[in-house]
Amino acid sequence: MAENFTVDPKRDAEDNKVMAILAYLGILFLVPLLAAKESPFARFHTNQGIALFILGAAVGIVVSILSAIFSQISLTLVLLTSLLSLACSLGIFVLAIIGIVNAVKGEMKELPLIGKYKILK
Repeated sequence: MAENFTVDPKRDAEDNKVMAILAYLGILFLVPLLAAKESPFARFHTNQGIALFILGAAVGIVVSILSAIFSQISLTLVLLTSLLSLACSLGIFVLAIIGIVNAVKGEMKELPLIGKYKILK
């Protein structure tokens, strides 16, 4: 007979803070994805971390393509692409910090702009 129990959200958050923090550190989102499957708190932050990782990868690909194209046209466009890349990287860094702060506080707040996307079910 299967046990039916609910997870105490405060206890879950306290027990899985480290896993939630790891979710925002690039590819390290795999650690809580694999090690804390049963934790709603860790899964929430893992979802946020995956969305952030995908955003970072997409931005990197777009900026690389633009840089390659613009390098054939103008040095000024390459400089502008570099500034765009820097701004995007800073934005992604800020989102990661927001996610880490939320995890440390034990909160399950969505990240601005990307938090509404659900990757994990």
